[in-house]
Amino acid sequence: MSKELHDQINAELKAFNENPVAFMNRRPIKQEEQPGESGGAAPLFNPAALARHDDIAARDLLRQHAADSGKLDEQARSLFMNNDQADQLTDTYSHTGLRSIEDSGLMSARLAESPWSDDYWAIYLGVLGKRYADHGFPKSLDWKVNFDYIQRNPAAAVLASGNQDAINRLSPSEKYDILVGDTSYSLTKQMWEEGRGYYERNGHVETWMGICHGWAPAAYMLHRPVNSVRVLAADGATSLTFYPSDIKGLASMLWAKASPRVKFIGGRCNEKDPRVDPQSGRILAQNCFDTNPATWHLAMVNQIGVSQRSMVMDATFDYEVWNQPVLGYSCTYFNPATKSTVNSLAAATVAKAAFTDDKFAAYRGQQTVSIVGVAMEVSYIVETQPRSSSQTASSVIG
Repeated sequence: MSKELHDQINAELKAFNENPVAFMNRRPIKQEEQPGESGGAAPLFNPAALARHDDIAARDLLRQHAADSGKLDEQARSLFMNNDQADQLTDTYSHTGLRSIEDSGLMSARLAESPWSDDYWAIYLGVLGKRYADHGFPKSLDWKVNFDYIQRNPAAAVLASGNQDAINRLSPSEKYDILVGDTSYSLTKQMWEEGRGYYERNGHVETWMGICHGWAPAAYMLHRPVNSVRVLAADGATSLTFYPSDIKGLASMLWAKASPRVKFIGGRCNEKDPRVDPQSGRILAQNCFDTNPATWHLAMVNQIGVSQRSMVMDATFDYEVWNQPVLGYSCTYFNPATKSTVNSLAAATVAKAAFTDDKFAAYRGQQTVSIVGVAMEVSYIVETQPRSSSQTASSVIG
């Protein structure tokens, strides 16, 4: 453990001890492993949108989409106790206790191959109809401004011009339509129709709406596209260059629209201001408490550490991007009584009877014998801007 991490955890423990309620209401610390890699991606939620709890509405919409398409087992919305078992999520379930985890050297783990990153293909930009490589494409926050540009510069006209550079700058959906010989540009029309209903009903399209629910699983279920691919279209004459970002976009759409069975743990909080314990800051509303920390710990260790395969996590309600593929984790022990980091499980274990300053004593299970302090740092992939080249990057948040 680095001195920096040691000092950070101890500072957090001190802050919790001094004011548990304020600490529990704080935003989690998040930082880029390599600052600047995200390429200046636009935030999905501005402060005003977060204040309106638009992020909650966003996830409800995605959950409903998953349920409607058959992706989500209805049992996933059952009561907390029935939906909080780590073995329901992981590919393998080899470890159920901290001693086994420590003895197996699984205090930290990182996937050998990182999930890939790219755009979340926002609806207000036309989803896969977004001409990200076209410098003339406005990328306006107004869906109609973007749509009108495409109407004034239709793909058919660009194709008829014979300008190869301009053809290569078409959107992923336009290239796909040309590839398969669809002169009606059906996929591209569908992409723009995604936003039309929202725009005509509300006068705008929310910037958080996209297909991150397709990108997140595609990012680790499918191999990373690294090279541009040049192919002939259905007409036998037109040459098309699909950049890695084009391929990633089409892959994300595939997973957004497909209906595989999924494994799921956790719950859904529909309360804007759930009740909390005034002494400890712990959430009291059962449906808002969400995943038990032990369930989370065991799921991470068994899936990332043992199975060496990613999973999609909701990166907390307050953050602007929620569906993220996990890359790795690192655990550090601390003694919950002394509020300081330690180097072993034994040093981090405190008998329940001896833990007289337990802020959560009222919520411990009757069978609890001892309490162990574990701090986990998680690394996950966030979206980056699509690029019209074979140079790709992943942005990692820890």
